[in-house]
Amino acid sequence: MAAEILRLIIYSAENAFIQVTVFVGAVLLLFGYIDYKHSGKLVKKIEESKKAQPIIGSLLGLTPGCGGAIFVVPLFPKGTVSFGTIVATLIATMGDSAFVLMSVMPLKYLLVSIISFIVAIITGYIVDYFNFGDKLLEKYNEKRRSEQELESLHRDADHTIQNIVLSEYDHRENIIPHIGHYEGDEIDLILHHTIKGHQETDTIGYKFTHNGYIIYWIIIAIGLIFGILDLFQVDLNDLAIPNLGAIMGIIGTGFSVIMMIMGKKFIQDDTHEETELKALFLKETLIHNAQETAFVATWVFLAYLAYELFILGLGLGDYSAGEALVTSFLSQTGLSAVIVGTLIGIIPGCGPQIIFVTLYTKGIMPFAALLANAISQDGDALFPLIAIDKRSALWSTVFNTIAALVVGILAYAIEINFF
Repeated sequence: MAAEILRLIIYSAENAFIQVTVFVGAVLLLFGYIDYKHSGKLVKKIEESKKAQPIIGSLLGLTPGCGGAIFVVPLFPKGTVSFGTIVATLIATMGDSAFVLMSVMPLKYLLVSIISFIVAIITGYIVDYFNFGDKLLEKYNEKRRSEQELESLHRDADHTIQNIVLSEYDHRENIIPHIGHYEGDEIDLILHHTIKGHQETDTIGYKFTHNGYIIYWIIIAIGLIFGILDLFQVDLNDLAIPNLGAIMGIIGTGFSVIMMIMGKKFIQDDTHEETELKALFLKETLIHNAQETAFVATWVFLAYLAYELFILGLGLGDYSAGEALVTSFLSQTGLSAVIVGTLIGIIPGCGPQIIFVTLYTKGIMPFAALLANAISQDGDALFPLIAIDKRSALWSTVFNTIAALVVGILAYAIEINFF
């Protein structure tokens, strides 16, 4: 049994890295560069376009990862965007699990994105039609600090990361750059000083992630070649070097796990501060997208391994018997899977969502469950809203959950009738 478990660990590490991680890394790098070029402009556009805000918010939420949604969330407490825009953005957001689905099942990713986008816009405009955000904004404004208090708190706050930005990236204006808010305002104090926004700069973890990212991207680049060969049905373990695929998988997954541990990212991947730095500086994009790839890679590996061990355990040590039982169970799954997908989506952070989507790619649940999860989940984007205004975070979750259940149940009914 021990030998079989070890085999499954190696098998999971290889498949997770070669079949998913290398493609996630490539896509993340591409979208990271796009975000770096355009995120600030899109946020400015959404502030200027009052009537089209839910549509633009949905588009920002639709971008893979959490960056677009993280930028939009703080704009509601500022009064810059409507609450319906926040709801629409969070409904459209699929977080880092989007990279997994995009890499493994691109057509399903497109279908989920189109449906989520439509649902996000409709829900956003409904929320705004009933002016639901007015009372939330009123309650938030009642507890806002005075300018004098803000100045005092900002003076005493830790500015380590901001000072590094000013010195390392040569900002001669001596102004710390932000997207969607300003240095010293209420949002800045919460997202850059009150909550943990970045790694401590004097730690081993910081030094490892901010130097090791170069090695990691080299491993990803080499792995991508293996991934492409694997797509063409080349047996990587039957090349000139024996077990080359397994070796590459262990190296890639192993480095990913180390990178994730060093970055201390376990449930939440992106903070607002890190997302902002990525959009402002290309080097930060390379550093933090390496960490994001490692985060996704680790959770995908855990999902693969959990699945394999589950099958083995289900068959009481007989893998084939376990597979037969799972196949039988899948024919019994129904609305319960949709409800489970919705409830998992409520959990803030990308980790559990990556597990869920990865298991979907293994064929464990119906499409309706995936769709309900995609609509329900907010990735890392809910964390800043929780920090700024818990009441708004709660109500956005309520609206997202209702939309997820309604659409998920409808999708399941369509699957039953037509497929």
